[in-house]
This record gives sequence, C-alpha cells and structure tokens, in this order.
Amino acid sequence: MGGRPALRLRLRGTTLEIRPGAPLVMGVVNASPESFSDGPDMATPGRRMARAAELLEQGADLVDVGGESGVTDRAPLEPDEETARILPLVRELVAGGAIVSVDTWKAPVARAALEAGAHLINDVSGLADPEIAGQCARFGAGLVVMHTRARPKVKQFPAYDDVVGDVRRFLEQRADEAVVQGVGPESVVLDPGPDFAKTPAQTVEVLRRLGDLTALGRPLLLAVSRKDFVGALTGRAPRGRLAGTLAAIGEGVDAGASILRVHDVAAARDYLAVRAALRGEPPVDPSLHLPEHLRREAPAAGGTGG
Repeated sequence: MGGRPALRLRLRGTTLEIRPGAPLVMGVVNASPESFSDGPDMATPGRRMARAAELLEQGADLVDVGGESGVTDRAPLEPDEETARILPLVRELVAGGAIVSVDTWKAPVARAALEAGAHLINDVSGLADPEIAGQCARFGAGLVVMHTRARPKVKQFPAYDDVVGDVRRFLEQRADEAVVQGVGPESVVLDPGPDFAKTPAQTVEVLRRLGDLTALGRPLLLAVSRKDFVGALTGRAPRGRLAGTLAAIGEGVDAGASILRVHDVAAARDYLAVRAALRGEPPVDPSLHLPEHLRREAPAAGGTGG
C-alpha cells in the first residue's frame, strides 16, 4: 500500500501490528439507550454482552463500549451513571480475553474503566481533560485523540480557513500533550473526528485528504459507520447507511486508516476479505470453492422454494 510501514499499537500488555491495507476492526457496543443508532436494542446488560459476543465472533479485533451517546439534545450523564452502564460489560469482556476500548471523555469514567481492565480510552473530547491521558499513562493503556472544536454534547460548526490543516495541527498538538502526560508514543491513536464540529461537507473534505494525516506516524481511527455525512450524501437513516459506510471505509483504507470503528462487523470483514482477494493480498487459493450449503438461500418455513 504505497510503501507505508506497518505500525505497532501498544495497549497495556498487548502489542498489535497493523499492516497497510489490513486494518483492525473495532466493533461498537452502545450501553446508552439514547444512542442515535441502536440504543433501544441495547437496553439491558444481557443484550449488550450478547451483542459484544456476536461482534467478536464476527471478527472484531477490539470492542468499543460507550455509556453515553454523543447526541446533543440531552444533558451529559453524571460520571457515576455512565460508569454503572459500562463497568459490568468491561469486566466481563476483559475476563473473556477481549481487547476493550471505552468511549468516554470523563476522567472518573476512564479511571474506573482502566481499573476494570480496559485497554484503550476513546476520548471524543480531543483531550479536553488532560487527566484522561494521565490515567492512560498510569495503566500503560492506549488513548484515542480525536479532533473536535466543540465541547462534548454541543453541536457547533466553527468556520475553518483550512479544516484539514486545523485537524492536522490539533491532532499533532494533542498527541504531543498525551506523550508529555506519560502515554507511550506507540499507544496514541489519532481520529480526525468525522461529524464532530464539522458539517457534512467539511467531513468529506477531511476524509478526502485523510492521507495527509498518515505523516503523523500514528494509527488512524476511521469512525465513519452510520455517520451523518453518509446520511446526508445518501438520504438514508442510520441503519440504511451500510453501503455508504463501506464506500467510506474503502477510501479510508486506501488513504491509510489503521482501525475501523463499525457497527456492522460482519459486513466490514466481508468487504475487506473480497477487497484483499481482488488485489492479490493474499493470493487466492486455486482450490477455492463455494460450499454447497451456501449456493442458495434455504426456503422460508412453509414456503415452496423456487
């Protein structure tokens, strides 16, 4: 993939190597009933754990657990309530050997998650609270630094002279700050923040030039799944945005994305598998064949077939 080097990501005692064109897949589990995408379906701890297990079975390399939706029409949760939503799931996943990320911008929640064994904190505030970096450093955990110019839970669209340049400068500065706080350089992940403090057009502009950010030398998280810009381009509600999401993933992987944060892990894995085969990465086994039971759909119960 253009001669780009493999990258190492250190998450506590685990080191992941990310090869160009072969990104890690991060499955999303929302422990937030108010989530714009699938919140009502994840209303109980049992459903959340079942969903996480399903994503891991489908091939997720990491599971990203979020206790609070980013929707801007509700006040932020108290840290204790957010912690109570995520902690049972984090503990169970870690006990089962999963690599766990926690989506939070609150230092008390991050601390509790890390004490429970989480490997990565996905901070959508852009490190508004440097204590989060300090907590990650204390546990040797990873940190996702995301670009945003808005406060969490606030919808805001600043005027940028150069949105791509702003993203790059911001990420470089905040990544350096995280390292100063003690986070290992190979434990920092960068996220350009699609839809965060950006209009759909601005998000598209940033994603068109995602390759500009690879020069920063850190893994890039691509969080485009079901996002607003996809809905704006396609005219579809969140669950109808899979095709648009996969198109954004394809362009993102070409540009150097290292981690894909997705709701539909099976679809993302299928997309990557076919993409790799058609590019000869790796070569296709000449004996490849389609098993008979996959040749056609089974008739529905009570149906006559066709």
